[in-house]
Amino acid sequence: MCFDGAPSSSAGKRVGSSDKSTMLQYFKYLATFLLALSIWHLYTAINITKRKSLRTYLFDKNNPITFLTPDKVLRDGNGIIFLEITDRLDLPPLVLCSVESAARVYPDRPVAFFMQGLPDMETSDYQTQVKKKFPSLSYFQNVYLFPLRAYELFAQTPLLEWYTEVDLTKEKYRIHVTADGCRLAFIWKYGGIYFDSDTISMRPIPHKNFLAAQSEIHCANGMFGLNQYHGFAWICMEDFVKNYDGNSWGHQGPQLFTRILKYLYGVPQFNSKEDITCGSIHYLHPRRFFPIPYMDWERYYEVVDILPTFNDSYSVHLWNFMSNTLVDRLFQQYCPTTHAFMLNNHLDHD
Repeated sequence: MCFDGAPSSSAGKRVGSSDKSTMLQYFKYLATFLLALSIWHLYTAINITKRKSLRTYLFDKNNPITFLTPDKVLRDGNGIIFLEITDRLDLPPLVLCSVESAARVYPDRPVAFFMQGLPDMETSDYQTQVKKKFPSLSYFQNVYLFPLRAYELFAQTPLLEWYTEVDLTKEKYRIHVTADGCRLAFIWKYGGIYFDSDTISMRPIPHKNFLAAQSEIHCANGMFGLNQYHGFAWICMEDFVKNYDGNSWGHQGPQLFTRILKYLYGVPQFNSKEDITCGSIHYLHPRRFFPIPYMDWERYYEVVDILPTFNDSYSVHLWNFMSNTLVDRLFQQYCPTTHAFMLNNHLDHD
């Protein structure tokens, strides 16, 4: 049967009832969805709170189960950073002395030693376990040992492009250039002070942003301090990549620092024994770290009855030389724990 014209009133009532049923069903689905969404948000919030609580627990200084990371240790931008680029774990006394002396001179600051040969961090007692390899450093609560992973370090810096493209196995000075790049990335990322591991600290450096003159015309890169994300470090990294030469000793290191210093501030001239201020950077006189210049390194072998005071110096750079004379005196005064271990080991072998 066919119907023409307007629908009957009974048909209109049936259609209206159907619409109400459909709307009711829609609101039921909507309510169920909103309830599920609320439960999911509540579940997420609870889990975030739990994760934050767990993180607080793990990083609590008073908690013996502490999983410390470089980001946590160096978060205040006042860390002292050392590097070991090779895989060696049998460290020479001079390296251990450098770290110990820094830990003594800067007792309220973290001293982070990054080593290529250390295993990855996988346990909460990593620091306790890894320090067993270096007994002379285990006495210092402000010393932290971490694995050095260059690729992760160079991420989000200009150096990543260089590191992924260059074949370091063919580079004459591959260890040197890698160390040169790492120190820049570390100070850029965290801020603080970098020291070469043949540097003995004697007294605190009073400046946050500083470079060290090696001579009247050369800037060293064996020790420097900058705030986190300082422009000098970034410009150095850009120049590192743009003008890279891995077969020329010092090109990526002292020569790089000298180039950028000259580019930004000209050639600073020391008219006396005082330091120079270059913008936000203190350019420190050679006597601050190089009281005995490289050409006179033999003086470290001289027999001395009394240790020189080095009153004008913050640290002494030993040019990687060792002796049982002046250096021995320095060890006795500034890293006595390492000196004691050296003496005991010597007696054990006699």
